[in-house]
Amino acid sequence: MTTMNAISQHGRLPAFLAGGEPKLLFIDGEWVEPVSGEYIECKNPATGKVIGEFADGGAEDVDRAVRAARRAFEGEWGSTKPYQRQRILNKLADLLEENRDELSRLETLEMGAPLKRTRAAVMRNVERLHWAASQATSLHGDTIDNSVRGTYFSYTVKEPVGVVGMVLPWNGPLGSACWKVGPALAAGCTAVIKPSEDASLTVLRFAELCLEAGVPAGVVNVVTGRGPTAGAALSEHHGIDKIALTGSPQTGQAMVSASVGNLKRLSLELGGKSPDVVFADANLDRAVVGAAMGVFHNSGQLCAGGTRIYVESAIYDEFVERVRDFTATLRVGDPFDDATQLGPLVSQRQLDRVMHYIGAGSEDGARLVYGGKRLTDGALADGYYVEPTVFADVTDDMRIAREEIFGPVISILRFDDVDDLVTRANNTPYGLAGGVWTSDFTKAYQLSKRLQAGTVWINCYLVMDTAVPFGGVKLSGYGRESGHEGMEEYLDVKTVWARMD
Repeated sequence: MTTMNAISQHGRLPAFLAGGEPKLLFIDGEWVEPVSGEYIECKNPATGKVIGEFADGGAEDVDRAVRAARRAFEGEWGSTKPYQRQRILNKLADLLEENRDELSRLETLEMGAPLKRTRAAVMRNVERLHWAASQATSLHGDTIDNSVRGTYFSYTVKEPVGVVGMVLPWNGPLGSACWKVGPALAAGCTAVIKPSEDASLTVLRFAELCLEAGVPAGVVNVVTGRGPTAGAALSEHHGIDKIALTGSPQTGQAMVSASVGNLKRLSLELGGKSPDVVFADANLDRAVVGAAMGVFHNSGQLCAGGTRIYVESAIYDEFVERVRDFTATLRVGDPFDDATQLGPLVSQRQLDRVMHYIGAGSEDGARLVYGGKRLTDGALADGYYVEPTVFADVTDDMRIAREEIFGPVISILRFDDVDDLVTRANNTPYGLAGGVWTSDFTKAYQLSKRLQAGTVWINCYLVMDTAVPFGGVKLSGYGRESGHEGMEEYLDVKTVWARMD
């Protein structure tokens, strides 16, 4: 592993942060002060230094935003035609592309992902919005030939759910916003967004671009703040028709309870502890890199990471050695350096969590093959950097094999029997994703059917596309993002009967 010591470009703030004034709430097309008058600091995880502040919104602010979204839904936005929504979403996508440099720098500054990754992510979000725009003019119901005696005509229409509360994570703020806002607006819904308190600035800039694209005031609102205050108020509010959450299982469970008051619709994309299975006949050149980056991507801060790598005994030692050697080549450091592959973790809290689990791995008897330390050399000293870490000889009962770490920590386990493997792989409360590496597609197909997961990758990992649905089962949540299934999350089906004689 090589560390990049130069933190060279952090002094040049994006235009959105110029001037240094705290960022306000975005409600009804305007920037407004929070009722509390309080603000939250946003720190650059590469340096630990404050780069800005944003409003600490609460229940009264959420109520203002929900009322604005309701007025827009029942007013101007509710009367827009599909083609108008399509044009606005396409314009928004174009604005993201035009502002690619600012958006990518902003996201890198607030959550630490390498700039080359956030620049690529902006373009994926452009694709997401263009795809959502295409759906605005493709929504339709069905005519149904019923069997009722007499002359009755029956058909269905698709209608927008209404006002949607969107709760976003910090590990991909712009992507999560586009993932949800795109289909919601295409369907004709309005939105109140609550970004993570660890990464809100990029979402606020996104809301500003929505207004520039022609999204009417009140259609997209952003209330920044903390989960127990702003997030809880959003999930409990009776003016919210649906909650779309990307977060932890604990947050998901709390929102299920809070939704009971008006039986909100829910779509929950939650955590994971995904198994990635490597058979002896796999192409190891691909499997080593694919499985390792299936964990290390975004410095391990991803819900679908294949953090439990099950390797067939015949190749176990070779696989461990090759993963160790590959991990040693990864460059960790300044996220603004194009040579950097892994940036810092998002916060001191997340760093402490990851270091706790690394310690637990050794305490429980796993063999530390590589990494395991916080990086404190030179310019990295004040950032939240940790070495990519590999544990071997891991057993299923160890904490690092059972609990979601959300950091760059690989657990490599051994298997011999496929039936036993399936039992072990599924012995988790999670069910977000899984992977299979083998040259025998029949074997891969059969195993993909047996894994309890919303997505299974065969001879690849973390491949995603806006047209293809993504989501989980069990404690990993329910509902889907992307694809036609993702569009349906923002639509209600109305049945109409008409007597024709």
